Amino acid sequence: MGKKKKRKGAGTNTIVQNKKARHDYFIEDTFEAGLALQGWEVKSVREGRAQLREAYVVLKDNEAWLIGAHITPLLSASTHITAEPTRSRKLLLHREQIDRLIGAVERRGFTVVPTRMYWVRGRVKLEIGLAKGKRKQDKRATEKDRDWQRQKQRILKEH
Repeated sequence: MGKKKKRKGAGTNTIVQNKKARHDYFIEDTFEAGLALQGWEVKSVREGRAQLREAYVVLKDNEAWLIGAHITPLLSASTHITAEPTRSRKLLLHREQIDRLIGAVERRGFTVVPTRMYWVRGRVKLEIGLAKGKRKQDKRATEKDRDWQRQKQRILKEH
């Protein structure tokens, strides 16, 4: 059999990650959601002008919304549309996924946080995580474990 040819845009390319989410929360489960974006937003995302640091997901009226994500408009963007960098953007999910998220948030005290934004076949996707908040000692333990793993790798490299 011949080699499989990789089409342009066939893989998943990460645009931006929310590293703070992994630091502040235990991510229990992840979902892939589409994003309802305007044309200028897609162009800006293509240029890498997106941030998820202050972003969070709100579930209201059986819909999921991304709030606080910052997409900086390009200077050459449309002149007849006023660009709003931090507007609320609708997340595109299946009904069962939304129901599952609502159940976890309302009954079990979870939070929904965006973890990364990436491309799939020319479309912007958002990975959202079902998360529980970490306490200060949990963060310290995670940091200590990470430092130990790093130290262990250094020791193994030397020998």
